[in-house]
Amino acid sequence: MQAEIITIGDEILIGQIVDSNSAFISKELNKIGVSVYQITSVQDDREHILKSLKEAGERSSVVIITGGLGPTKDDVTKHALCEFFEDELVRDDSVLGHIEELFRKYITTPISDLNREQAMVPSNATVLHNEFGTAPGLWMKKGKTAYASLPGVPYEMRNLIIKSVLPKIIEDYERPHIVHKTIMTYGMGESAVAEKLEDWENNLPSFIKFAYLPNLGSVRLRLSAKGTDKEALMAGIEEQVKKLYPLIGDIIYGEEEEDGRVEKQIGTLLTDKKMSLATAESFTGGSIAERITAVPGASNYFKGSIVCYATEMKVKLLDVPQELIDKHSVVSEEVAVAMANNVKKKLETDFAIATTGNAGPTKGDSDAEVGTVYIGISTPKATFAQKFVMGKHRERVVKKSVNKAFELLYKEILNF
Repeated sequence: MQAEIITIGDEILIGQIVDSNSAFISKELNKIGVSVYQITSVQDDREHILKSLKEAGERSSVVIITGGLGPTKDDVTKHALCEFFEDELVRDDSVLGHIEELFRKYITTPISDLNREQAMVPSNATVLHNEFGTAPGLWMKKGKTAYASLPGVPYEMRNLIIKSVLPKIIEDYERPHIVHKTIMTYGMGESAVAEKLEDWENNLPSFIKFAYLPNLGSVRLRLSAKGTDKEALMAGIEEQVKKLYPLIGDIIYGEEEEDGRVEKQIGTLLTDKKMSLATAESFTGGSIAERITAVPGASNYFKGSIVCYATEMKVKLLDVPQELIDKHSVVSEEVAVAMANNVKKKLETDFAIATTGNAGPTKGDSDAEVGTVYIGISTPKATFAQKFVMGKHRERVVKKSVNKAFELLYKEILNF
C-alpha cells in the first residue's frame, strides 16, 4: 500500500515557504499503514502537474495533492485535474453557500466573483467539505488510484486529512500494519551510540528495520516493522527494546509515542510532580521558552521567561550584580548561576534554566571564545552551571545549547 504526495506552488520551489504539509501527511498516512513512496514538488504549471499526476498514479494507490486551489489565475490545479480526468468544472451550490457564509460571518472585504469561482469543481469529483476555508477538497479516482486534492493552507489541509481523506482510505483499501518505536537518547553522538549497539544491531530480526536520527546533542533510535499481525510486530519490537536498556540505559530519557520531544517529557514530569519552571535566556534569545510553550498545557508548569540579551538587562531585570560581571565576565559560571537563582526567585518556581554565552560571530561583551556557553540549572536544593564549547557556527551553538539545557534539566527533575 503506497501513496505519493505532490505539492504544487512556485513558493515552495523558490524557498519562500517550507513544505510542512508533506511531513504531516506522511506521518498521518503511516499511522494507518500507508507508506509514502515519493514526495514531489512542482510549479504552478499545467504540463508539470499533468506529468506528475500521471507518473504518481502509475506507482501508487493514493496520490495526495496540496496547493494551487486558490482563486487567482496562478492557481491551475483544478483545471489540470479536469484535463487529467477528462472532466469539466461545474458549480457546486453547497460549496458556494459555504463560501458566502464565511464572507458574511468572518471576512470584512466584500465577496468577489473570484471567490465565487472556488465553488466550481470537477463534475465527477467527491467534494470534501473545508470548514475553515473557501477552497474545497476533492476526491477523484482513475482506475485503482485515488487522488485527493487539498488546499495548501496548513490548518485547512490538516483538518481535511484527518476528517475526510484518512477515513476514505481506511474504507477503500486493505492496508498492512506499520509499527514504530523510537527511543530518545541525549548526551552521546551518533557514532558513539552506534559503536555500543553494533552487536545488537547485527542480530536484529529481518522484519525489523533500524535507523539513527541524529540531532544536535541527541539521537533518536527508530525501530520499524510492517506486516499483517500487529500484535506480533509490537511484541517483536518490544523484545528488542528491552535489550537496548542494558547497553545504553544511562542516556535514554524516554520513548517516543505521539510526542517524544524532551520538552514534552519535562512537562509531563513537572505536571506529575506539581512543580514549576522558569527560564532566563541570553544568547538563546527565548528559544528554550519557545519550545516549552509549544507544548499544549505548558501553562500548568511554566511560569515565564526573562530574555536578558544585553549585559545591562542582566543587571536591571535579573539583579545580577555588576561587580560579579566585572570580576568574572558576563559569560561565566558565576553569572549563569546568578541568573538561574534570581529568575527562580523572581518567578517563584521550583526549577529554572539560565543561559549565557558567546554564539558569535564576534565576542561581544565578553572575552570568551566564540562557542563558549554556560548553562545554569536551579533546583529546589541547589544551583549549578556547566561550561560547554559548542563550536563556531552561530545557529549550531544556539540549537545545541538549547538541547543541552533540556538534557540537564530533565536529569535533575528525575531526582525529585
